[in-house]
Amino acid sequence: MPESRVRKQAAYTAPAVRSTARKVSPRWWAPLMLALMVIGLLWIVVFYITQTSYPIPKIGNFNLAIGFGLLLLGFGMTPRWR
Repeated sequence: MPESRVRKQAAYTAPAVRSTARKVSPRWWAPLMLALMVIGLLWIVVFYITQTSYPIPKIGNFNLAIGFGLLLLGFGMTPRWR
């Protein structure tokens, strides 16, 4: 009776070892993040205090969108800060 074939298996290779070193954010990340949040907040506060006359009078209520956009950019950077 013929002998069955023996299957060849590849040798076990362990998965690559992950680095235990923590990734560090660039030095400019945190100051930019905080600056965007503060500028956005100031933009909105100036808009309300001046009764919609400033920062840019011609765009009207879009000043709120700019202020909140700056705030959201700043808050959007926080999860990547290490």
